[in-house]
Amino acid sequence: MAAAAAVVLGAVLAWGIVAFNRLVRARNLVREAWSGIDVQLRRRADLVPALVEAVKGYREHERGLLEEIAEKRARCMRSGSVAERGPAEGELSRSIRSLFAVAEAYPDLRASRHFLDLQRNLSAIEDDLQHARRYYNGTVRDYNIAVESFPRTLVARLCGFGREEFFEIELATRREAPDVGFSRP
Repeated sequence: MAAAAAVVLGAVLAWGIVAFNRLVRARNLVREAWSGIDVQLRRRADLVPALVEAVKGYREHERGLLEEIAEKRARCMRSGSVAERGPAEGELSRSIRSLFAVAEAYPDLRASRHFLDLQRNLSAIEDDLQHARRYYNGTVRDYNIAVESFPRTLVARLCGFGREEFFEIELATRREAPDVGFSRP
């Protein structure tokens, strides 16, 4: 009887160790995926001052927008958690889109090789950011399933593993779909 109890206890302990190690692996994949997003966000943030400088010389009355972009960039760099970073990055994206809208009013700026290079670089960075975001959200999904699935949830709760947040971001280079309405005569 004691031998059977020892075998059962050993099996439960072995399962607990395996479950714990799988949770640790999943959590580390989430952290690795976040670092990929962080790299792309930093690349984007590093590009913002060059965009601002390119536009700055064209119109003085756009100063408020340029200052707003600089402030939002700083807020993004200070953001710590995924829950804080997503909305902050979304605000920055909307401001960058506004900057591109301002640039549309200045044909010389739109034709500037420097500005076009910056726009292409931003587009490439945002493509990379989308890939990193998809990978991150996939690892978060897998991790959250592992943390919430029975019986692994018992080990997760016991060892302090909790849900992770998904990362959503509105990209600055995303174009709004035109509103196509059909009216009846």
